[in-house]
Amino acid sequence: MATLITPASVQGPILVCEEGLSVWGGVHPATGEIIDALHPQHGSSLAGQIVMMPTSRGSCTGSGVLLGLALKGTAPCALVFRESEEILTLGALIAARMFNRPIAVLRLTAAEYDALAQQPSAEISPTHLRAGDLAWPLAPLSSAGIALSPTDQDCLAGKNGEAARLAMDIIVAMAAVQGAPRLMDISRVHIDGCIYASPALLTFARTMADKGGRVCVPTTTNAISVDRENWQQQGTPIDFGTAAARLADAYVEMGAQASFTCAPYLLADRPAANEAIAWAESNAVIYANSVLGARTVKHADFMDLCIALTGRAAYSGVYLDENRAARRVIRVTMPTDADESFWPLLGWLVGQAAPDRIPLICGLEQTQPSEDDLKALCAAFGTTSAAPMLHIAGITPEGLRPADPDADTVPLTAQDFTDAWQRLNRGEAQIDLVALGSPHFSAAECATFAALMTGTQRAPAVSVIVTVGRGTRQQIERNGVAARLSAAGVTIVSDLCWCSISEPVFPPQAKVLMTNSGKYAHYAPGLSGRAVRFGSLAECAQAARTGLAPSSPPDWILHAAR
Repeated sequence: MATLITPASVQGPILVCEEGLSVWGGVHPATGEIIDALHPQHGSSLAGQIVMMPTSRGSCTGSGVLLGLALKGTAPCALVFRESEEILTLGALIAARMFNRPIAVLRLTAAEYDALAQQPSAEISPTHLRAGDLAWPLAPLSSAGIALSPTDQDCLAGKNGEAARLAMDIIVAMAAVQGAPRLMDISRVHIDGCIYASPALLTFARTMADKGGRVCVPTTTNAISVDRENWQQQGTPIDFGTAAARLADAYVEMGAQASFTCAPYLLADRPAANEAIAWAESNAVIYANSVLGARTVKHADFMDLCIALTGRAAYSGVYLDENRAARRVIRVTMPTDADESFWPLLGWLVGQAAPDRIPLICGLEQTQPSEDDLKALCAAFGTTSAAPMLHIAGITPEGLRPADPDADTVPLTAQDFTDAWQRLNRGEAQIDLVALGSPHFSAAECATFAALMTGTQRAPAVSVIVTVGRGTRQQIERNGVAARLSAAGVTIVSDLCWCSISEPVFPPQAKVLMTNSGKYAHYAPGLSGRAVRFGSLAECAQAARTGLAPSSPPDWILHAAR
């Protein structure tokens, strides 16, 4: 039977999304238009539609963008999923429970989903779904079967304050969505909701802070939308800068660390294997599970704060050992002489091949990827897959874990890499900007790029910007790497990441950018409105000096394709 996750009485036209959609980075946060240039429904609007998609994908900030659409009146009237989905579901739940802006959310069986997708419009009530000749009863979701501890019950009764009560209410409601039998303790949290992707994120955070919210476990913060100490000197518009800074301040006020990095795994204190944590920010979640062997589901914005205020999360998803097995095997032939751009291209392709399940990548057992290679792979994977982790046979901590007995196998060929390179290289060869640090660059990456630029200068017409976390900036300032980058004309920006940079920190005159990030190459056209070139770090350095990106794929791709 079709399941009604959040109730609302709505009717409207049906928009079928052939692929999952990242609402953050893929949808205009004010109008609801799909701006992901690589999505099949690019240009369509979600506003007022009954939107169908298998599941969402991409950034955890999608919940915040959806709430913003709801508050502006440009949200879909309903969301219909075929698979499990939590990011947009949470946004809809918050919209209804905190702001009285209901969005119906349904989960259908595969057969029901396919049948509904053939209809032009539908009507949804709290008890039924009707479309053409279809008429299905809806089974409401209940949290009655979730076992709550006495401490959980006290929190729900308001004994820890109103903010904690509201947080626990949201956690329990989402635990029902996740099918969790109980809640569990969490050791640390990473907050993704501090990016000012929508005014709704500030509204939520300020509401919880004003209700007395205070984190009860160590909590770090993601990259934010301004350089917190320097945004006024950088010319950031006052209204935007003030709101973005207030959002960051609200989380610090509630006890979170002012870490402001989208790569919390680069901090000195990082999670241990099997440690139960609650991280948001998709690349961080995938890296924590896949590379560190820690355990976290892909927590959406808002849920991260709720868990930080209570120290509790739903016992579900990849917290459970049995849910961490791969359900698709990806067979790869490692190209001869591949440079480091292989890893983000691989991540992007693996996400395409496993958009809704954990993959096991085979064929790379003799390689020795660096932590930065794995960072790039995980980040790119998160742009095209909803899965919270991946395995690499012989490399990642759980890479020897057998795949699920029902797992199928998909090959990645040399032609796939050629096609991926071409899809991520859509701009003219002449570039105006080299954009590095999505996710934030590590100290090692900064040193590598400094070496590539030693004794040379960027071209006068090319801006070169590297974004880093505060801790990394301090490190490269101490060891002299920052000075070497500055001597080559490179600008270093902390607190911000490319996915949250706006003008004028993003050079307004730039028309074509180049990056070595598969993640940013995917999102940048929609986020910045600029054309993009993608390549290795060495190719980025060459483009910085000449203003020209390579016009054809690298030799390792061309040789493999022959």
